[in-house]
Amino acid sequence: MKSDGKPEAADRGRGTGEAGPGGSTGFDGLDHGLIHALQLDGRAPFSCSAVQWLVRVQCTPDAAAAVAEALARRPDTSWVSLMSGGTEISAMCRAARSDHSEALLLQKLPRTPSVIGVTAHCQLHQFFGGPQGLINKSGALTDEQIARLSPPPPDPAATPATLTDADRRLFDALARDGRAPLAELAAATGRSPTTVRRRCAELRANGVLYYDVDYDLPQSGYGVMVALWLSVEPARLAAAGEAMAAHPEVGYACATTGPHNLFASVLCRNVGAVYRYLTTRVAALPGVRAMESAPRIRHIKGPGPVFPSPRPAPGRHR
Repeated sequence: MKSDGKPEAADRGRGTGEAGPGGSTGFDGLDHGLIHALQLDGRAPFSCSAVQWLVRVQCTPDAAAAVAEALARRPDTSWVSLMSGGTEISAMCRAARSDHSEALLLQKLPRTPSVIGVTAHCQLHQFFGGPQGLINKSGALTDEQIARLSPPPPDPAATPATLTDADRRLFDALARDGRAPLAELAAATGRSPTTVRRRCAELRANGVLYYDVDYDLPQSGYGVMVALWLSVEPARLAAAGEAMAAHPEVGYACATTGPHNLFASVLCRNVGAVYRYLTTRVAALPGVRAMESAPRIRHIKGPGPVFPSPRPAPGRHR
């Protein structure tokens, strides 16, 4: 296990000649099983009393990478990518309901030099994602293994969590190392190990704390990621979203505000597989009136924080 909470399997890239779910030999069966197990039960980024925004930023080609990297350094962003030939940035932003984080969306970004346009879509309902990931659909673990590893689902009737400063220090520590020992978390929060264990259980029961594992998708056989924006008849939005959530190609799906009211992140082996997916599974969805697609050309940030690169020692050059 790496210190950043990602499995070593994501870096080994070893294979046994047996193809993974996407047809690649980069990961073997054990690798997929480890990733699936971590996805089911672990510790990772959080959301609490927050609104999730899907943000699309149009930039001039010469500035898009710099703007994307600046967005990635923000603590309230995740899943930052360069899309569509390098002129569009896609990002997820969390905005607490009680603060003024919307300034990022409505004020700072439009004033950024070389930013041509900004659109923000509020997530209304999540069909698939969060503690669920594409690996959950891989079949890497048996039903019995899944049942033994899976924590109890969040209690919808649970009282919403009120975060304290100690909770935020806990989240910061988990962001640095998603599998940090209890003693380390206790030192970071000023709480006892017993209190930290109990608080983590409470936050998980509230759905505030969940685990998300970021791994090398090409190694697992998924060479192409495409963002899909669908316009669906309101009466059929729920049915279309639930159907899309079951597709093995879909890693994330949600209902949003805006003219395109259904969003999905789709991962396929190659562009030919994307074409087949669009002309079969997507074509069969109920109530779809229009579709827009944007391929990802560079992945900049996943679910966790971006740490600065270590500086080279004096007198040494990279």
